[in-house]
Amino acid sequence: TRNVAKLVDSPRVHQKEVRPLQIQEAKRFIQVIHGDRYAALYTLAITTGLRQGEILGLSWSDIDLESCSITIRNSLQRHDGRYILAEPKSTKSHRALVLPALAMEALRVHKRRQLVESLRAPQAPNDLDLVFTTRAGTPINRHNLTRDFQDLLKREGLPRQRFHDLRHTAASLLLAENVQPREVMEVLGHSQIGLTMNLYSHVMKPALQNAADRMDSILAG
Repeated sequence: TRNVAKLVDSPRVHQKEVRPLQIQEAKRFIQVIHGDRYAALYTLAITTGLRQGEILGLSWSDIDLESCSITIRNSLQRHDGRYILAEPKSTKSHRALVLPALAMEALRVHKRRQLVESLRAPQAPNDLDLVFTTRAGTPINRHNLTRDFQDLLKREGLPRQRFHDLRHTAASLLLAENVQPREVMEVLGHSQIGLTMNLYSHVMKPALQNAADRMDSILAG
């Protein structure tokens, strides 16, 4: 006559602390990556919040330099010793974004550099038409990328971060500028808005202050 499972206390889910770059740190990061071979990659990460696999799985056919847009269709994964392009982790992860001018310019510079590299030295055929490859033209190993990223931070005196923290930084910067959580959810490709709200509640104060000010305006006149 009763569900005894309701008597059991469910385990608590401990949310990992999000540690994004602060705005001044993010601005310095944009400055110090100028000229770096992966400058466009890092710029995409911090301006759009793309996941590492999504960035590494980008093909040039996914990017429209004329309309300043990008479509996330794949994620680069390693399977049975070779790299493949796999479907994104969820339906929401498959999305189209308008790119900031900062990211578009970085991509144009990167495309020119990639062409020069291919002309200077023989490379492995880029069968996947990847936007980002090693100097040899092969897919980038995510562990090597993270190592290079953290070496860059250490060299420039910036706080140690995981590569994924660039995604958190993008979301935090948008929310701090009062971009609506629903819009941030779409940019990040989250499946539920609750996930966005829970992850970035620490930067929601400006939005909450705006809500309080609006209530005063309505009721206090």
